[in-house]
Amino acid sequence: MGTRRQLRASDGFTLGAYEALPDGTARGAVVVIQEIFGVNSHIREVCDGYARDGYAVIAPQIFDRAERDVELGYEEDDMARGIGIAFQGLDRENTLADLQAAVDEAGKYGKVGLVGYCFGGLLTWIGACELEGVTCASAYYGGGIAGELGRTANCPVIMHFGELDAHIPMTDVERIRTALPDVDVYVYPADHGFNCDHRASHHGPSAATARERTLAFFGEHLGAGG
Repeated sequence: MGTRRQLRASDGFTLGAYEALPDGTARGAVVVIQEIFGVNSHIREVCDGYARDGYAVIAPQIFDRAERDVELGYEEDDMARGIGIAFQGLDRENTLADLQAAVDEAGKYGKVGLVGYCFGGLLTWIGACELEGVTCASAYYGGGIAGELGRTANCPVIMHFGELDAHIPMTDVERIRTALPDVDVYVYPADHGFNCDHRASHHGPSAATARERTLAFFGEHLGAGG
């Protein structure tokens, strides 16, 4: 369904992206923010899914400044490599510039929502606070959000966490709930990465419920999906 394309950030840097467009006129646009595993087959499938729901979708390759066209699996070595790129190889301001380029491009199709997973969940929260042109944001199991609670979102935000997630303890989730009373925080009987059906931690019922909530949220703020 989708195609690979290029985006240009404000500093002139060119990064890759995956774009999936709906049949007919888009109801709005969604920027999908990758996990630490790159814009891999799972993220492309996520993009295709939102396109089938009527949205124009772009997933920027935010690792491109460190290493181009990264696509990782889910083994221990893949995780170590992805963590290294995400937290040692990237500059936060440059990453936000690359995300802004994706939001600006997606804005050609209407109002723009963010959805991100894992590392992308953290960036979804930061993007809701820092990027221009974002109408709403849905963050999935964003590790590190509890350390970014001094920020203020410029748009409605919802968040999704798994109660079995050893990477994000429930104490952090409660801190988020307390600090961000305007954010709807949902907790599922699932582990980290429960949305990804390429991982052993996938939990179908939780993934389906979270996606339904995200689509309803996007429908409210961007345009009705389904």
